[in-house]
Amino acid sequence: MLNPKSSKPTVTADLISHAMAVADLANTAARGYFRGKLGVEFKSDESPVTQADKGVEAQVRTYLEQHFPDHGIFGEEHGFEGQNCREVWIIDPIDGTRSFLSGHPLFGFLLGHLVDGKPDIGVIGMPALNEVFTGVPSQGATLNGDIITTSNQKRLDQSILFVNEGDKIYRDHPSLFAKLMQSGQTRRFAYDCYPHALLAAGHVDAVVDYDLQPYDFLPVLAVIEAAGGVMTDWEGKPLDLKSDGRVISAATSELHAELLNLVNG
Repeated sequence: MLNPKSSKPTVTADLISHAMAVADLANTAARGYFRGKLGVEFKSDESPVTQADKGVEAQVRTYLEQHFPDHGIFGEEHGFEGQNCREVWIIDPIDGTRSFLSGHPLFGFLLGHLVDGKPDIGVIGMPALNEVFTGVPSQGATLNGDIITTSNQKRLDQSILFVNEGDKIYRDHPSLFAKLMQSGQTRRFAYDCYPHALLAAGHVDAVVDYDLQPYDFLPVLAVIEAAGGVMTDWEGKPLDLKSDGRVISAATSELHAELLNLVNG
């Protein structure tokens, strides 16, 4: 699993094994709900939540509480327990609930292990695609056990650019949206975690994303960094639990710098 772009000390194999077991548990549970009859509720911000969101997170929490009783757990549906713990597991049980409830297969499961607020393990599970992206910044990134790395693309005008949450960016930052529409050699609109996973695997060169929560971006951060990429907020600051949810992912530092200039220009 060693990535030639990384030479930091390793994370324990036991911890990684547990993360993979949780991903398998969550992916199996999500497939059991997918394209079935779902009870749907709407939160105060009008975002939907289904029985699957709650059920998957409940199963993951039960596993983590049994195996790591001294760790905190921060999940989208059931909140933050153990905020004072040095080690915390962060969970998004169904990343892309709107995709999930409409039968669209590009929803994910996100899991991260944080130490002092920084992820040292990240997992992006794609239950309907049978894909699991795993990242350990000190060791590298894999897709279903095979090593992956980001592309070597350094130029925005030659890049494959994904714009996530484009409708929200257009609403809140119309001038930036107009610039993004003139950027990249190829651009696509998308949502949720999969474009970032494709970036880690070298298929996508850059992703501009918006209005995320820590459980959306911290697990992804570990995977992208482990694959050799760069992910920060729109100001170039490191991502943490207090970040404002505006993120840029890029395959290289040069491409990341160019995107920062565009976003802040």
